[in-house]
Amino acid sequence: MTGAVAELIGEQATESEPASGERSPAGRGALFGWVLFDWAQQPVFTLVTTFLFAPYFANVFVGDPVQGQAIWGYATAIAGLIVALTSPVMGAMADATGRRKPWILVFSVLLVIGSAMLWSAAPGAQNLLWFVVGGFILATVAVESQTVFLNSMMPALVPSSQLGRLSGIGWAVGYVGGLVSLVIMAGFIVTDPASGKTLLGLDPVIHLDAESRQADRLVGPFSAVWFILFAIPFFLFTPDQGVRARAGIRAGIDNLVQTISHVWSYKNILTFLLARMLYIDGLLAIFAFGGIYGASIFNWQPLELGLFGIVLTIAGTIGAVAGGFLDDLIGPKPVITVALILLVAATFGIVSVDANHIMFTNEVAGAAPGDGLFASTPERFYLLLACVVGIVAGPIQTASRSLMARLAPPEKITQFFGLFAFSGKITSFIAPLVVGLVTQATNSQRLGISVTIAFLIAGLIVFQRVETPPPARYR
Repeated sequence: MTGAVAELIGEQATESEPASGERSPAGRGALFGWVLFDWAQQPVFTLVTTFLFAPYFANVFVGDPVQGQAIWGYATAIAGLIVALTSPVMGAMADATGRRKPWILVFSVLLVIGSAMLWSAAPGAQNLLWFVVGGFILATVAVESQTVFLNSMMPALVPSSQLGRLSGIGWAVGYVGGLVSLVIMAGFIVTDPASGKTLLGLDPVIHLDAESRQADRLVGPFSAVWFILFAIPFFLFTPDQGVRARAGIRAGIDNLVQTISHVWSYKNILTFLLARMLYIDGLLAIFAFGGIYGASIFNWQPLELGLFGIVLTIAGTIGAVAGGFLDDLIGPKPVITVALILLVAATFGIVSVDANHIMFTNEVAGAAPGDGLFASTPERFYLLLACVVGIVAGPIQTASRSLMARLAPPEKITQFFGLFAFSGKITSFIAPLVVGLVTQATNSQRLGISVTIAFLIAGLIVFQRVETPPPARYR
């Protein structure tokens, strides 16, 4: 991966003749800052949303796994709705003005504030429940909104022939950043309440109060500090271009209306965007609730959750890299189709597991005290299926982005890249909302998370109607 980054940066530094109509490629510092921003953001997704804080929130802070999962679902849905309502207009204005860094800076401040608010989630502090939920919503809205503007900067950094490579490298670097931050928190700071040791069997490097679970709560402030440190190169070295703000705002609103009206003339692209909205909703919901579900049914503590997160992050990194090569070899549609089929199968398997069963009815022995990490058959089966989810998640997302680049008309590629970025947010609140509603209505975490399968299947069915360019276009 380091070699891939160096190769891209090296090419950009030496290329001097951009294609007609394209900006000159950016320099090494600009590309380094842009790629590192993914690394800076990732702890919010890895530590807060998925592996450490979300299970702690549901099982310890709220104290009721079912109610905790429902509240987490509602909070995720609210954040997605806010992004859906605000990002299209802000993104269109940023496209028109060329000024993206000021927007990113504003959301950076909000991300830091929201992440820091999670420190208040002490066990039993139910009077601060909505303050903590508000912090999570604020951090989630901020990081998702940043991504809209970050993606829209890509055409200004590299020629169109290298958009996919830049996107894939950024994604992979983000995965590695999540992995490193998870190893730091789980391996050196967050401890198992029973043993007082970290994931690596060490005494924590920072001695925090175990009774008030300060190590678990530190995940939020840690993510904020991590972001501040690693976002600096982006603001120093990655260029921004713009025009007068007043003219840009008017042009942005007009551009949004034009883009929305034009997309109806491109039925194939519209079909793809609809399919992607469905399967990305399901995929994001799996990541949002997978850790909560596993922690609840197996009573996983920070030690198990940290190792679970590390294994899944490694699987995701491998999948993203492999998916990129397969995308170039056979095209994005076969990659997405096979990945979605595997994702449906793995998710079905995940919801079939509880502490003493696999595939719903096959009874197996559960873990006994002192058996060690992931000692029971259900836990190992769950971990295996979760690895499948991690492996296919990267190809689904990176191949979707490359397919958009191939489907969009060249003269409108910037508009359609913007619409592509927005489409992932427009309905992102629906799946978490449905998970929360079903969980609360049925008092069952299993039934709640099962609804993600419907989103994945619906997305897979719609996606089969998408017509793709012949394989010669991919080479």
